[in-house]
Amino acid sequence: MAVEVTPLTEQDIPGAIDTIQQAFADDPYNRWIYDDRSKLDLTRNRVSLGIRCRWGIRNALFHVAKDSTSSAPNRVLGVAMWLPPTPLSGPQTWDAYVQSWLLWLQQLGMNAYYGRGGLNVRRYWIWKAKQAKAQKELWTDEEGYYFCNIITVLPERQGMGVGKMLFKEVTDRADREGRKCYLESSRDVPNTRIYERLGFRKVKEMDCDDKGSACKLFCMVRDPQISLASLSKDDF
Repeated sequence: MAVEVTPLTEQDIPGAIDTIQQAFADDPYNRWIYDDRSKLDLTRNRVSLGIRCRWGIRNALFHVAKDSTSSAPNRVLGVAMWLPPTPLSGPQTWDAYVQSWLLWLQQLGMNAYYGRGGLNVRRYWIWKAKQAKAQKELWTDEEGYYFCNIITVLPERQGMGVGKMLFKEVTDRADREGRKCYLESSRDVPNTRIYERLGFRKVKEMDCDDKGSACKLFCMVRDPQISLASLSKDDF
């Protein structure tokens, strides 16, 4: 298997959505926030993910993994989306402001046409409030963090190094820049163990509770790592 990691393109979006939907079908957070599975509308979910993908092409670090030697070389095996770091105390740029509003307007139009598609809106806002509180507490580096917003691999390709390659596309960059990385995992075992091997450490357990029905997320931070190969003779 010769896995290649490349930036997401418009042509990759349908395959990226397939991968995300398959990999997250039994995810604890997914099942908590879409608690009534009889109302789950996968068509609406595809539209929502498509909007996010197109926004991510312009505003995020969005990558896909493919096997160029397989019989289906264009099949998306894994997906990763990272939000780039922004200084904690700096003002939001005009472009970022406009792009956030464009994303919101597209999502508003989608909700008007498709409805909520089974999304438990109350639980969504519980999670958003908990996430904002956790990030305010944990994000202490003024330079900002590379935030891994999505990382997923097709179930049948997990354990083959695809996810590691997707991670390294950004963690190597973060190391070169001396920046920290951050993620939130909805599974403790085996996910956090895998992320720990990639340099992340668990810093907080975030409990999202809706009248006794709870979802736990694991907040993890990765400090920039320096390898001997990256040092020059002047560093010794």
